[in-house]
Formats: sequence, C-alpha cells, structure tokens
Amino acid sequence: MSWTKPTLAYNRDLQEDKEGFFDTVDSLLSTLQVFAGMVKSLKVKAENARVALERGYILATDLADYLVKKGQTFRAAHEAVAKLVSYAMEQNKPFSQLTIAEYKKFSKLFEKDVFSITVESSIAARDVVGGTAPRQVAKALAAAKKAIGARGGK
Repeated sequence: MSWTKPTLAYNRDLQEDKEGFFDTVDSLLSTLQVFAGMVKSLKVKAENARVALERGYILATDLADYLVKKGQTFRAAHEAVAKLVSYAMEQNKPFSQLTIAEYKKFSKLFEKDVFSITVESSIAARDVVGGTAPRQVAKALAAAKKAIGARGGK
C-alpha cells in the first residue's frame, strides 16, 4: 500500500481562506468603476431635491432631539415623533404644514420654536468630523482633492 502526502498544507490553507475576500474585492472594484461613471455624469436638480426633502419626514430625528433637549427621554421622544410622523402621513402634510396645535397632540413640550427646525438647520447641526455641516463638507472635499492630487489624479 502506498501512501501519498495530503495536498493540503499550511500555505494552501492560507490561500483558500482568502478566495471569498478576493471575489469581494473584484466585485467591489467593478462596482466602483460603474459608480465613478455614474457620479461623473450625475446632474443634481437642487429644487427637486429640496422638494423631496421637505415632502418627506427626514427631520424626525431632529424633532426627537428637540424633545430630548426640552427634557423628554429619548424613548418617549421617539415614540411621540413616530406617532407624529404617522399622523402627518395620514393627513398628507409635511412637518412644515402642521400647526402647533397638531404638534402638541403628540407632546406638550412642542412650542413655536419647533418651526425653526429645517433641512438647513439639520445639516448645520452635524458639525463633527464626517458630518454634513458646510464646514465639515468643505474640509472633506479639500482632503479628498489633496489625496487625489497626491496620486496624480485630476
């Protein structure tokens, strides 16, 4: 009876466990090529984007944060805003078209200053690294342009 060495060895094991990783990298690279082409030809219609934002309920988290700042627990604030969103959707109204009386149905802590919560105030409030505040976006763009320039890109 002859005995043969198994074909599995330490080095072979290390290659096979990376097969999924290499497949993922290949998929990611081809996805990024498509994405780069899409972004290159993307034309944003600012007014359409604004209308979509104002029609939606993207400020729900800001409203919950507002209630928390007024002393409500986040859990209770989240529940109140969830009910407010459901109500607004049933009424087919964006937040900006609700009255203070409608807001107060969901929390007595809502006051007229709730109307100062806007898309712009929400964007500006995220003034942390990686945030949406204009200052942070400008810093991120500058860093990206510097990185691309260091690699010889356009």
